[in-house]
Order: sequence, then structure tokens, then C-alpha cells
Amino acid sequence: MAGSWGTVKGSTSFNVEEDAQKLRKAMKGLGTDEDAIIEVLTKRNLAQRQQIAVAYKSSIGRDLIADLKSELSGNFERAIVALMTPITLYDVQELKNAMKGAGTDEGCLIEILASRKNDEIRRINETYKHQYGTHLEKDIVSDTSSMLRRVLVSLATGNRDESHYVDEGLVQQDAQCLYEAGEARWGTDEAQFMTILCSRNKHHLEKVFRAYQNLSGKDITESIKSEMSGDLEDALLAIVKCMRNRSAYFAERLYKSMKGLGTDDNTLIRIMVSRCEIDMIEIKAEFKRIYGKSLYSFIKGDTSGDYRKVLLLLCGGED
Repeated sequence: MAGSWGTVKGSTSFNVEEDAQKLRKAMKGLGTDEDAIIEVLTKRNLAQRQQIAVAYKSSIGRDLIADLKSELSGNFERAIVALMTPITLYDVQELKNAMKGAGTDEGCLIEILASRKNDEIRRINETYKHQYGTHLEKDIVSDTSSMLRRVLVSLATGNRDESHYVDEGLVQQDAQCLYEAGEARWGTDEAQFMTILCSRNKHHLEKVFRAYQNLSGKDITESIKSEMSGDLEDALLAIVKCMRNRSAYFAERLYKSMKGLGTDDNTLIRIMVSRCEIDMIEIKAEFKRIYGKSLYSFIKGDTSGDYRKVLLLLCGGED
């Protein structure tokens, strides 16, 4: 999964046995050497961390994740365990946790399903079924309602057109449909928004948004905000933002997780861990461009202790 825009790269002098022993030493006996754990796990990529977990079990005869969970606690533990989890499985666990118990974390469902590509969504569906013995779609249907349910079910099929093909006639038709479904009528035909936003390819939609602006004199996001509300509004805005600039979407999610009183640690950990090997460099650049401050400085001011150390290393230093 590692991309050239990730802040976490693999170690070129990787010695799996040595790393396994370092981790054991850090957790053996009284007290825990948190810095040693951070040093090993944030300086290795996901594939290397998986190899360390295997070597730990074969040479020490213990389960690395179980040891980490018993030695660490709080958000620091959650961030470290997340780093040890294969990326698709991590998405799957986050989706499941978002639907577990009394409430639903719609923001998490929207974020993952709106931002992942088709092949990622397909892997998520397979892993979800394997992990929980039930279909992701079935859980979404039982945990959400009305039009939000339809949007999430549509996104969870992983069936968006991902070609570069743009039909100019269809662009105009789609823009007209969106205009007639919202601004030009009393009430809103939400299904029309869903059909177009959930199925068309990125290049097509970029042109639709421009055509829509020309027709209505408003940006599509303004129309969604005035025509929709609540989770459905959030879901459709997330789709538009991911189609336009996915890194800026993640930058905004990170900003909102830290601004104001309190921190949404779930979102903060999830994005920092899941994007650190893919596009964190781009996300940091967008954060600085939009908010005029660095992501690093935000994390530094909003978190503390070993948890802060881990997040700052995933962030990859000050801009």
C-alpha cells in the first residue's frame, strides 16, 4: 500500500529478528519502554510490521498484539494496535465499531465508504464477511435509515465508474438533473443527487460541477447544504469533496477532529494511521493551504505524551 506520498517508509536496514527482540525487551519485566516501541513501529512500514508480528510469535512464542494491549493503554495503545493492523482489516474493524452498540458513528461510515476506491471497497467487503460472518451491506441496512442508508449501500458496492471517459452530453444532462432535483423545485429529489454522485467517474463529475455552477449560479456544495441536512448532507458533501480533492477532504476531517474543545481521537487516529503510507504528504500540504497552520502544530497542541509522539512521527515532522 505504500505510496510515494506517504510519510512512513520501510526501513532499508530492516532486521526482523532484532526488531522482535527489541519489542520483547521493551515490554519484559517491570515497566515498559514506550520510546523503544515507538521507535521500532513508526519507523517500519505495514508489511515490515506484519513480519515482526510473525517473528515475535515464532521466536518468542507470544502474541505481539496481545502483549502491546496488556502493556499500553488509552489512545497510545489504540494508535499502536492500529499500526499493527493490516489496512483493509483496520477499515473493516472501524466500520464494525461504528455500527456496534446503541449509537452509530455515521461520520466514520461516510468517511471510509466515500473515500476508498473500488478495489479497496471490494477487499473491505470480502474481509468484513470473513471477519464477522455477515455482509457489510446487511449491517449498514440494519443500522442506518432512509436516504443515508441508500447512499451508503450504493457506495459499499464499490461499483463507481473509474474510467476517464467524459460524455459532454451526459455532463449537461446530469447538471440539469441536479438543478431540477434541487434549486429549481420546491423540495428536493434526493434520489437524483444520489444516483449521479454515487455512480459517475471523477472526471465526469468535475465537469458536472462546473456546468451546475453555470446553470444555477451556485457551487454544488452550497446547494447540498441548503437542500439537505444532517447525515445525508454530510455524506453527499463527502462524496463531492473526495471527487474534487481527497487529500483536502482528509485535511478537513483532521482539522474538525481537533478544533474547539475536546478531540475526536477516533477520527484522528484512523486518518493518521490509514493514510500515513499513502498520501499524508499531500494531506499535510492541503492542511497548511486551507488553514494556514501546519498539521504538525495542530497535533502538537491537541495531544500529549506517547500518543502525541506517535502521531507526530506519522505526520512526518514539521512542514
